[in-house]
Amino acid sequence: MSQDHELEPAAANSELSQDERTELERLRAEKAELSSEGAGTARKRRFSWRTPVSIVLIVLGCILGPVAVLGVWAGNEVSDTGRWVATVEPLIHDPAIQAVLTDKITKEITSQLNLTGTINQASAQLNDRGLTRISSLLNTFGPQITSAVTGFIHTTVQKVISSPAVAKIWVQVNTVAHKALVQVLSGQGNGAISTANGQITLNLGPFIAVVKQDLIQHGFSLASNIPPISPTVALFQAKDLGKAQSAYRLIKTLKIVLPILALALLAAGVYAARKRRRALIGAALGLAASMLVLAVGLLIARSIYLNSVPPSVLPGDAAASAFDAMVYFIKVGLRVVLAVALVVAIGAFITGPSHTAIQTRSALKSGAGWVRNFGERRGVSTGPVGEWTYAHRKALRIGAVALMALIFVFWGHPTLLVVIVLVVILLVLLGLIELIGRPAAEPETAAQT
Repeated sequence: MSQDHELEPAAANSELSQDERTELERLRAEKAELSSEGAGTARKRRFSWRTPVSIVLIVLGCILGPVAVLGVWAGNEVSDTGRWVATVEPLIHDPAIQAVLTDKITKEITSQLNLTGTINQASAQLNDRGLTRISSLLNTFGPQITSAVTGFIHTTVQKVISSPAVAKIWVQVNTVAHKALVQVLSGQGNGAISTANGQITLNLGPFIAVVKQDLIQHGFSLASNIPPISPTVALFQAKDLGKAQSAYRLIKTLKIVLPILALALLAAGVYAARKRRRALIGAALGLAASMLVLAVGLLIARSIYLNSVPPSVLPGDAAASAFDAMVYFIKVGLRVVLAVALVVAIGAFITGPSHTAIQTRSALKSGAGWVRNFGERRGVSTGPVGEWTYAHRKALRIGAVALMALIFVFWGHPTLLVVIVLVVILLVLLGLIELIGRPAAEPETAAQT
């Protein structure tokens, strides 16, 4: 009788496919491992250093995560001219920034031309020549003439500032000024971008030269009297620029160390944990949460910055545009880290031993098996390639994950879109491995009794 009971599981196993038997054996092994861990825990409930150490390391890694993002951003803004130009290039197309530049350049040109003084001088000359009536009319309508000429200059400047030619000059000026920015942040020199009275300023000389030529071409010969000048416009208010420069130099020095240190702390925390898969999920979710905290911090910093900039220095809408442009790549970086952290957490959960994870994997395998069997019934078979893929499926999965990870690491400046595309490609590769792989056909029983 006992022999009959022993034969029943074997008979049941013989009716299962190779995939089902493999999954059954894995589940039995996990069950045995969990049972042994439960028995060991029941026998001894003494304090373990692994859990608190793991928690401390993971928390430190999550705290360093936002600092690392800021460090990489700060370093890239200095070391990569293309990144700096990409940061400031949208500003010249922003109406608020165009308005600030137009008003500033118009004011500088009219002050150099001294329209009121020129009109008074012309009136005096007419009066000396006996044309008193014309001189009186010129004095009477002098303010209107000044206003009309100022309006003409303002309209011309506005057209020039919004033209593609000035957009190119903006890029050229900022490309050249990138080295000057390095000097500003390091507290050295005084170039196209400089600091004055706690402000970061931009030299408007090249733009005024373009406007001058355009006015002359439109018949406003008086513009030829404009001398070479280099006025500045404040881009950013920086009352604590000295402290910012010191902090910047420190972060620039640590821009490589901080990401490595953050990842090392997270990895050490996961390694020290007793339940590493659960620790990996916690570390990934903690890192994602720290990116959300950084995003909230940027919103608070934006509000503080806008409230600290006087309208006389930079109008509110222009200050908002400048701030948003400067922190754009910080937002890109935190989104990338957030997406990668969530992908790692989901991947660790799906590959785990939980009931939901097992059901999800079983459903995916059943779906792939159904598609494969459907094709085989219609004469489409993967043949030896499928058998080889099935035999090496674990190595192929690891290789696919490693390949996508390497592409992500060596991508110049990955964005959220890059992360999404790499994840989709990885899922497609894993799906193809599961779909193509088929177990070798088992030989039928030679003899049946």
